[in-house]
Amino acid sequence: MTKPFKTVLFSCFLISLFSSASAQTCNNFTFSSNRLFTTCTALPYLNAFLHWNYHPSNGTVDIAYRHTGIASSRWVAWALNLKGQGMIGAQCLVALHNSSGLPYAYTSSVDSYDTSIGETPLSFQVQRVSTEYVSNEMIIFATLVLPNNQTSFHQVWNDGLVSGGAPQSHPTNGDNLKSMGSVDFASGISYSSSGGGGSQQKKKNVHGVLNAISWGTLMPIGAMTARYVKVFKAADPAWFYLHVACQCCAYIIGVAGWATGLALGNHTGIHTNSHGKIGMTIFILGTLQVCALLLRPKKDNKYRLYWNFYHWSVGYTVIILSIVNIFEGFDILDPGKNWKRAYIGILIFLGITAAFLEAYTWYVVLKRKKTESGRYPDVGIGANGDSGCGTRSQQEV
Repeated sequence: MTKPFKTVLFSCFLISLFSSASAQTCNNFTFSSNRLFTTCTALPYLNAFLHWNYHPSNGTVDIAYRHTGIASSRWVAWALNLKGQGMIGAQCLVALHNSSGLPYAYTSSVDSYDTSIGETPLSFQVQRVSTEYVSNEMIIFATLVLPNNQTSFHQVWNDGLVSGGAPQSHPTNGDNLKSMGSVDFASGISYSSSGGGGSQQKKKNVHGVLNAISWGTLMPIGAMTARYVKVFKAADPAWFYLHVACQCCAYIIGVAGWATGLALGNHTGIHTNSHGKIGMTIFILGTLQVCALLLRPKKDNKYRLYWNFYHWSVGYTVIILSIVNIFEGFDILDPGKNWKRAYIGILIFLGITAAFLEAYTWYVVLKRKKTESGRYPDVGIGANGDSGCGTRSQQEV
């Protein structure tokens, strides 16, 4: 027997071994009470399996949803979604340990993102539902009356912590975001949405990149332009147009990033409270900044001082919130560490540049004040209520 042939034979042996192990995990699993299921699929995330028997004569399906490696302090759920993918519209079978410490199963219809997965009826009939918990494995048994003799559905499954006898929100990163797909009870075909989900991951990457470039990078650069470039007389009034151009580009790209975030939330059913609320706040404040530019008083208007203060405070608030929310996004999307490191590197570069320019502009302005104090007695940083540095003539651009 030749060496290459031995290698191929050994590889085939390993493949058959792993295939056998996988089959034992799914098809050859032994249920209590001699329950048998003709079809089984290993769901690709969260160590879960779905077994079923489809009865075309009466349009029902007996299912057993197994969630392995689950602690007694956690809940599990499997759902069909008749309206679309994701959480909204999901018709759930939920199992947890109740306040008496016993495994308990019930139904829950998810109609909003703020649901507590309380016990409610489903949009279709469930003839029976029960559960058992053995060896860190929660199993939900149920018989479903399939609506309108439909056999193909979107499916969702997940798990989370139980606190005070009530299920808490599931994690919003990693496999908990990927645990959705489709199942056809008649054909026995089941697949994950994230397989057609290379595009889903691309949308997440696009969302993160757009927001990191716009709110998290261009916006701070625009603020630095207004504060530091205006000190140079040769840059007057070019600094103002550079500032406006930079912030407008940041806003346009940022709105695109915000819109992709809304689309992702609607598609996956995941609307994280803090990240979404901060994002909405950033969008509103950014829009107000753009509108405020159209209402900018003339330089000799008595309200110009108040407008300058508003513009400065809202602008820096947007920048701070943007940076905070970008790191929130890193935690939610859970990308490779290089993404976060790259953005941290950008922030460090901008911080060092700002520190150098801050010191240098103070030096230039103080030196100019000393030599030109006779002509411009009110020279200084923040003169005329503006946020940047420069002479009076520069402040009034």
